[in-house]
Amino acid sequence: MVLAGLVLAGCASKTGNRAPVEDRGAQASSASVATATTTGATGADKPPPGIENAGKPGYYTVKPGDTLIRIGLESGQNWRDLVRWNNLDNPNLIEVGQVLRVVPPGAVVADSGAVARPVGSAAVAPVATNGGKQTTPAPAAAGAAATTPASTPAASAAGTDDDPGFMWPSTGTVIGSFDESKNKGVDLAGKAGDPVLAAADGRVVYAGAGLRGYGNLIILKHNNTYLTAYAHNQLLLVKEDQAVRKGQKIAEMGSSDTDRVKLHFEVRRQGKPVDPSRYLPSR
Repeated sequence: MVLAGLVLAGCASKTGNRAPVEDRGAQASSASVATATTTGATGADKPPPGIENAGKPGYYTVKPGDTLIRIGLESGQNWRDLVRWNNLDNPNLIEVGQVLRVVPPGAVVADSGAVARPVGSAAVAPVATNGGKQTTPAPAAAGAAATTPASTPAASAAGTDDDPGFMWPSTGTVIGSFDESKNKGVDLAGKAGDPVLAAADGRVVYAGAGLRGYGNLIILKHNNTYLTAYAHNQLLLVKEDQAVRKGQKIAEMGSSDTDRVKLHFEVRRQGKPVDPSRYLPSR
């Protein structure tokens, strides 16, 4: 059986260690956090789960190197919802060839994409792997924001499909422009420790260091259509399932998994990376 290990580091703290990486460019299709390996499969092997749904709208066939976190980012969904929708007992194990539902049960899949439901209930988080051994996610950083979903108003988790009205997540100058094949967002200059701000109201669907090439990463879901990603931070100040407000400080800029201090910022529309400059106000 071919297995792909899922990677999730818990709330990140200041560290000099390089996180496992996943290339953002077109060349990244064969590089991932936990690359699947063939284990002598034969025609007599049991077919992968969900194979009867292969090719259907709203379903995704797992490729070598995939993780639930990566699939969630690429489909515009929360990895926790993928666990629920697919009744996964162990989110750390998915098979190459396995077919996963990536839209809510009952959702109508149109040409423009499917409407997703709000972030789901808690699930056992995929954990980082080290030489094939699973490790327990680190506890939240001492300096992390203490706000919880219960104490922060729900921020557009089930909002409309309209543009949330993004703001710039940093005051730094643009040092890397959007290129669909090479750079799936924009890069903003800054100094270590500079504030990284939520570009719009939303809810944290990922906070950790489990995607190759992104370092310490935060992913926010703003409504049924838009996600934003904030990469290379030195410190994360929010945790998964936390509601945040536009302009709230969610991280400190850093250089994790990159060659200089910068913020890599992505806007994803139904999982597809789009040019953030089309959605940000003029400076």
